[in-house]
This record gives sequence, C-alpha cells and structure tokens, in this order.
Amino acid sequence: MDSSGMLRGLLLVGLLSVLCHGQASREVSAEDFGEKKQEAAVDRDLLEALDVLLGRNHNQVSSPEKRGSIPLCGLGNRCAMKYGPRIGKLCDCGRGANCNSYLLKCI
Repeated sequence: MDSSGMLRGLLLVGLLSVLCHGQASREVSAEDFGEKKQEAAVDRDLLEALDVLLGRNHNQVSSPEKRGSIPLCGLGNRCAMKYGPRIGKLCDCGRGANCNSYLLKCI
C-alpha cells in the first residue's frame, strides 16, 4: 500500500507540474507587445528602403525600345546568322516573307 500511495503522489505532482508549466508559457507580458511593435517598425523601414532602391533601378532600366523585340528587315536582306549547328536571328522578315534557313535571307 505504501508504494501505491507514493506512486499516486508522484503522478499527482508530475501532473500538476505539467499543468502549471503550460499556464506559465501562455502568459503574455507588456514587453512582448513592445517587441512586436518594434519588429513591425523595423519591417516597415526595410520595405521603404527596398521601394526606394527598386524605384531607382526601375528608372535606369527603362528604355524607349522593347528589349525582346527583333527589328524588321527588308526583302533580300540577311535575316539570320549561322553559329555552328545553331542559327541566330538578326531581324524579322516583313509580312509575306520568310527567312530561308539555307540562304539566311528573307525571300
């Protein structure tokens, strides 16, 4: 009987310590709210700095012509260049004309 009473006592103490520890971790102090406000302010400052940097770089990159566009070339002009087994486009043939892969000219 003595060992079963001691076992019950240990289980009770263990259970109470677990419950008390769970309540202590749920408590929120005023300092925690202050830290969250400071983190939010730091995040806001970083976002503003990033916007400034992106705004500067965006103004430098913009140009009047599109970067992905290929200029038009006339009929009979050279429209491509051969690099070993590959063919690179120099210009785009106008309407009704195609770039011949053997002659590399618009026909």
